Amino acid sequence: MQTFPNMYKGLVDCFVKTYKQVGFRGFYKGTTPALVANIAENSVLFMCYGFCQQIVRRIVGVDRKTKLSDLQNAAAGSFASAFATLVLCPTELVKCRLQAMHEMQLSGKIIQGHNITNWINLSISTVWSVVKGVIQKDGPLGFYRGLSSTLLREVPGYFFFFGGYELSRTFFASGRSKDDLGPIPLLLSGGFGGSCLWIAVYPVDCVKSRIQVLSMAGKQAGFMGTFVTVVRTEGVLALYSGLTPTMIRAFLANGALFLAYEYSRKLMMKQIDSY
Repeated sequence: MQTFPNMYKGLVDCFVKTYKQVGFRGFYKGTTPALVANIAENSVLFMCYGFCQQIVRRIVGVDRKTKLSDLQNAAAGSFASAFATLVLCPTELVKCRLQAMHEMQLSGKIIQGHNITNWINLSISTVWSVVKGVIQKDGPLGFYRGLSSTLLREVPGYFFFFGGYELSRTFFASGRSKDDLGPIPLLLSGGFGGSCLWIAVYPVDCVKSRIQVLSMAGKQAGFMGTFVTVVRTEGVLALYSGLTPTMIRAFLANGALFLAYEYSRKLMMKQIDSY
C-alpha cells in the first residue's frame, strides 16, 4: 500500500486482492528479514539506550543513578536509534523488496530477465535470491540504499517513541514510581509510544520504502527527489497510504515490546543484585 497506493482502495481491498492473487503465503512475504530486522534493531536500540542515558546524564550534569525526565529519556532514545539504523537498513531493504515483488511485476516496473538483468527469479523470490541480487547488482553497499531516509525516520521517530512511552507511564503512575506499574499500563504506554512514532514519521517511511523498492528497476532519485515526485504526481495523501494497518501493528507490537523489555530488565536487575 505504501509503494503502490493506486493499486488498492484500502486495507480490506489490499487484503482480498493479495489473498486472491498470491494466496495466504502472500501475507508472510518478507517475514524472515522482518524478524531479523526487529531482533537486530531492538537488541542494538535498547543496549545503546542505556549507554545514551548515561551520556545524557553527563551532558546535563547529574549523577549516574539520577532518574531522567521524560524529555531526557526521549533524547537518549533518539541518540540510540542512530546506531540501530546501521543494522536495520540492510534487513529492511530485503524485507521491502520481497513484500513488494508482486506489485512490481503487476505495475510493469520489472520484467523477468529484462529490467533487472536476470539478477533475481521473480517467480521464486526468496530472501537469498534478493540478497544475491543486491550483491551482484550493487555490491555490499547496495544494502544501505535508503540509509539517509532511514536515519531521517529513526532519529526523530524514536524521540517521539520513547518520549510518548515515558509520558504515558508518568500519566499512569500519578505520582507513584513508574517502576511499580502493572502490565496493562505498560502495554498501553508502549502502544502509545509506537503510535506517536508512526504518526510523526510515516511520510518519511513511505519515501524510504519507495526508494528501497523502486531502486530494483534501476536508478532511483534520492529522498528529496522521491518526496517531490510523490507529492507532485500523487498528492500529499499518498504519503499516508497504508497508515491504518501500520498503526494497528504499531500499537500491538510496541505494547508487547515494552512489556517484555520492562519485565526482562527487572528480572536481570534482580539477578545482578543477588550476586
